[in-house]
Amino acid sequence: MLTLVRELWSFMRVRKKFWMLPILVMMLLFGSLIVLTQGSAIAPFIYTIF
Repeated sequence: MLTLVRELWSFMRVRKKFWMLPILVMMLLFGSLIVLTQGSAIAPFIYTIF
């Protein structure tokens, strides 16, 4: 996993694709939100936000 992050960072640095960083961060945050709230008591409240 760490090598994937390292390679992605080197790609963005060399190719000057820093605009991809906010997109990847938001995808990671939403993905972790879905995984963490699945099957919990907080899930109905999270789903009403969207």
